Amino acid sequence: MRGEFIGVWSETWREIWLPLTDHEDVPEDIFCDLYRELAKAMKALPSAGNLADIIEDPIQSRMTFEAITANDLAGERALVDFFESAHDALEELRGDELTNRYFNLLTAFIDKFSLRYDLRRPCTLCPTLPGVFASLVRDLRVLAGQDAHLDALMKEFENAVRDLRHDCSDGRIKTCIQKQVNLLEAIGRTAPGVTGTTLGAICNQVGTWPHEKLKDAMKDLYGFACDYPGIRHGGTPANALRAVDMRDMVAMSILLAGFTPYLSGNALDADVVYRGG
Repeated sequence: MRGEFIGVWSETWREIWLPLTDHEDVPEDIFCDLYRELAKAMKALPSAGNLADIIEDPIQSRMTFEAITANDLAGERALVDFFESAHDALEELRGDELTNRYFNLLTAFIDKFSLRYDLRRPCTLCPTLPGVFASLVRDLRVLAGQDAHLDALMKEFENAVRDLRHDCSDGRIKTCIQKQVNLLEAIGRTAPGVTGTTLGAICNQVGTWPHEKLKDAMKDLYGFACDYPGIRHGGTPANALRAVDMRDMVAMSILLAGFTPYLSGNALDADVVYRGG
């Protein structure tokens, strides 16, 4: 949940809602409107009768709103919808003065906790590219954690990346690329209908490519790992144009990770990766 609102929901009371409402010009029933919107993001929706009782009582609505925990909420996407709809509710309640205050507090909150969103006017939360990539890696860890073999390969890859902290030699970089290719190969073998045992054969069987050239690109990266001396095999020394360096480690890590949704079948939900769970 790192980088997501749901992981820091408990901080919103102090950072957003108290500063927003601690002004003389704020209507006392503001939490009636806010709780009405928040109720839509809860795992267990309150009954119509309970909801009516709460939103008709300013004191009870404030207390109930404050008591909501992350465990009560349906998920990140539902929470994002709430933050956006809260802006609309505040606009109807008090207009630009209140919504501008809310926008600025929400922006500061996103910056303080390094959340995976850009906030655009009037109040639209857009996933950022770093946030999408971080979400992909997080979901990949979750996927790997469900299988002992994948989990071991994921840890080997992450340990190889950590080892670069003290030694960025071409040998260590080759190990990083090798471990990531091994992981992708193992993920691909879990996809429905796949019987191949090499990444090249898996690419031909997964059936998820929108275009042959995209499949060829993944196979070419695999071909590089197999043909470059010392990554997957002895390779072809004459084909190596130079020693691998950190440019190759960064580029290959990002490129190979980007192909994971194609190789995982339906195990990774790209929409969840983009928008949050």
